[in-house]
Amino acid sequence: MKVRIGVGMGESRPSGSRPFLDVVDRIDELGFDSLWLPEVLTAPTLDPVTALAHAAAHNAHLKLGCTLVLPGRNIVRTAKELATLDVLSNGRLLTTFVPGLIRRGEADAVGIAAPDRGVMMEEAMPVLRSLWSGEKVTHHGRFGHFDDVTLSPSPVQAPLELWTGGTAPGALRRCGRLADGWLPSGCTPGEAEVGRKVIEEAAAEACRTISPEHFGVSLAYAAAPLGATQRRYLERRHRIGDLDQVVPIGPERLRSLVERFIAVGFSKFVVRPLEEPLSWFTELLSLADAVADLQT
Repeated sequence: MKVRIGVGMGESRPSGSRPFLDVVDRIDELGFDSLWLPEVLTAPTLDPVTALAHAAAHNAHLKLGCTLVLPGRNIVRTAKELATLDVLSNGRLLTTFVPGLIRRGEADAVGIAAPDRGVMMEEAMPVLRSLWSGEKVTHHGRFGHFDDVTLSPSPVQAPLELWTGGTAPGALRRCGRLADGWLPSGCTPGEAEVGRKVIEEAAAEACRTISPEHFGVSLAYAAAPLGATQRRYLERRHRIGDLDQVVPIGPERLRSLVERFIAVGFSKFVVRPLEEPLSWFTELLSLADAVADLQT
């Protein structure tokens, strides 16, 4: 099992190109596998596709991960953007699709009602695969209508993998039926182990398999114990009942949690500070000392 660890910048807001690229290079120099950026439309954070294209042009080694909100996106435009980024990065793109955060303002910005988001993802994901294959595609559904579209350029990766997140029953079954891998957040190793079984059962029912190497977790950690207000906010935002089990305090406790996930068969990780560090250089060095050697 190949353990790989990437660094997520979360809802950080670099003050310009140079500080962002310095972080990119530092992540690479310290031996991490990838840089991950989330898509949160209403947060003061970088657009992940644009920022990763900038990173790809600057750094030729680091893998580039994005967690994208698929609902609300034009299917063909999304296929074109991601294929282009994979071509320009020479096949370094990693993509996880999610239905979006449940928080004030974000749902309206996405433009798709919560009950329809899963439906949109299930419609779009097979179409994206067909478009990336280079075949001529005709599609008429609730969220897209087009005839005889052939996408070019095609991604370097064949196939360009689609991972999903989410721990709700519908999200687990969707992953099993349609995705190539699973990258949830806000769950314990025990919950992840149970979720994996649901995914593998759904995949078997759909006459497909997901590689045992394609199960990972996105893990946030805090620099200091959480205050009462912050705990309530996170519990509401992420619907997490016991934060102490899923948000470790400090890099050393993060290492222990990663090891527990490895023990139940998970091997791909995105580790991210819960809040933007005062110094990314200092934080990355501490993070590397704690977990980088777990990579195999």
